[in-house]
Amino acid sequence: MSAVRLTAAILVCLLPMTVLSYGFPAALKLERAVPANHEMEISQLKARDRARHGRLLQSLGGVIDFPVDGTFDPFVVGLYYTKLRLGSPPRDFYVQIDTGSDVLWVSCASCNGCPQTSGLQIQLNYFDPGSSVTATPISCSDQRCSWGIQSSDSGCSVQNNLCAYTFQYGDGSGTSGFYVSDVLQFDMIVGSSLVPNSTAQVVFGCSTSQTGDLVKSDRAVDGIFGFGQQGMSVVSQLASQGVAPRVFSHCLKGENGGGGILVLGEIVAPNLVFTPLVPSQPHYNVNLLSISVNGQALPINPSVFSTSNGQGTIIDTGTTLAYLSEEAYVPFVEAITKAVAQSVRPVVSKGNQCYVIASSVADVFPPVSLNFAGGASMFLNPQDYLIQQNNVGGTSVWCIGFQRIQNQGITILGDLVLKDKIFVYDLVGQRIGWANYDCSMSVNVSATSSSGRSEYVNAGQFSDNAAPQKLSLNMVGNTLMLLLMVINMFL
Repeated sequence: MSAVRLTAAILVCLLPMTVLSYGFPAALKLERAVPANHEMEISQLKARDRARHGRLLQSLGGVIDFPVDGTFDPFVVGLYYTKLRLGSPPRDFYVQIDTGSDVLWVSCASCNGCPQTSGLQIQLNYFDPGSSVTATPISCSDQRCSWGIQSSDSGCSVQNNLCAYTFQYGDGSGTSGFYVSDVLQFDMIVGSSLVPNSTAQVVFGCSTSQTGDLVKSDRAVDGIFGFGQQGMSVVSQLASQGVAPRVFSHCLKGENGGGGILVLGEIVAPNLVFTPLVPSQPHYNVNLLSISVNGQALPINPSVFSTSNGQGTIIDTGTTLAYLSEEAYVPFVEAITKAVAQSVRPVVSKGNQCYVIASSVADVFPPVSLNFAGGASMFLNPQDYLIQQNNVGGTSVWCIGFQRIQNQGITILGDLVLKDKIFVYDLVGQRIGWANYDCSMSVNVSATSSSGRSEYVNAGQFSDNAAPQKLSLNMVGNTLMLLLMVINMFL
């Protein structure tokens, strides 16, 4: 008890100075937190406190960190995913990281056809709105339902007056359900301090039906975390609440089991290059101008990459490999094959161009660069465009990881290309940046604070028992962390 009294005394000394420095009134109106009859459930009190924590964090803003697991390797997992905590009390949900869609959705308790187990050795969960004291279904008349109507992310179910959705993905799988509003719990870095178990209210999908690859158990997850820039995305929702900046970054690790870094904030690196986003597009479209192999531009008509009528170049973490139109794929494969003709034996396996090689691919295969508008180039190592199929004795077979798309004029850069690089999605500046990086290392992340300055923190792969390297703590960050620690002692 003495420790509690000491902490409270410190708060009494520090809080007035902080409150006044942020412009709050010196005289505060007191309201009764508990009804006079004292009949309030502990769960209701905790929900009330979490809402208050969210308002405290709104006034400060910060960097939100999510754990990353999974790998690009299609023979192992073929996707990257993170763990979210939703509801009150919070439950864990594993969701695929997908920059090719907007909406966060998880399997609902009433889901038809949802997988029961996962080959990823994770415990699948179902969200039950009735079991969360902070969950509220979104009705058709709710203003939040309109966030997704323009982008076709939401619609109205006349039958039950619920704000609903139906999605079809490029692989033929699909899901449908309804929207709910509930608490998202996350780790936030404010100033230089880790503030665990922070919360904010978000709208997400509760899936009642799934089809296609979504129902397969070999790599099943609880849902999909859409990182698009439309109004229904979590990135847009948290930015509009002032909880997080309108920028996010990832660094997906390619080797040694995968994993990586995913933050709402801007990873800062000295060698980042940026290219503008193509405006008014539903995805993260960029202007790819040319492809070079060994420094030589390939004979590809630039119109092949132009963005129009559903065509163009898309950056998509929800895609495992990478895809080129027929007009770009053929000269690309021909240039690679010609460059290694003296060192490997070309073979065709299941329609894919492969190579039998007795040495390291890094010593044999040429560098490739994707050249974008604004003078930004993305440099690919051989492991960024090749997939190892097998390894027998001292000989291995590597295949071109880029696949061809016929008659569509679409280029998709998936995890094969995106791994082992920092990617920054600056939605305010409408640009995307990248830099080659060892994603097992920590990174510096910038977020705009309420004071208007940029704060740099050291973010790595957080776990329940790990914290980032601590830098000098400012007074506001100290006070907020201390306040939340005291509150959580009584919850």
